[in-house]
Amino acid sequence: MIRFAVLTLVLVMTACTQPQTPSEPPAPAATSNNGALPAPTPSDVAVRINAAQDGQTVQVGVNQRFAVELVGIPTAGYVWQAAQMPAFLTRAGDAGGPTITAQNQPGYTGGSHWEVLMFAATGPGTGELVLEQRRPWETNEPPAHTFRVTVVAH
Repeated sequence: MIRFAVLTLVLVMTACTQPQTPSEPPAPAATSNNGALPAPTPSDVAVRINAAQDGQTVQVGVNQRFAVELVGIPTAGYVWQAAQMPAFLTRAGDAGGPTITAQNQPGYTGGSHWEVLMFAATGPGTGELVLEQRRPWETNEPPAHTFRVTVVAH
């Protein structure tokens, strides 16, 4: 009798469960509607460049700071860094922070984070700024991602 009850229970539970189908990977945290946080870019930055501008041309003023705001995974060792930078640009700081409010809770680990790289044009010019996301110690590995933007400083 017990075997029959257990078998019946298993059959009922199997019939009530939804079939599992592969799902799309979740959207990046910065674009989802789960408490998304803006990039922690300082207010004195004149131009903000984001991932949607990959491959585009941007205009910046000479002696103005501008920022490239990208989402990365520094907790896994992947960081954005300049791989190619025109001579008329100089680094002007960096910032980082959580992409969703849940990352501010105690015990939350991992996840994507904002990486904001700031630059300034020291003079007029046109050139390509190339950023690569990679693990700095993996020197023989190709970058995980590449971001390119043509900067026109005037």
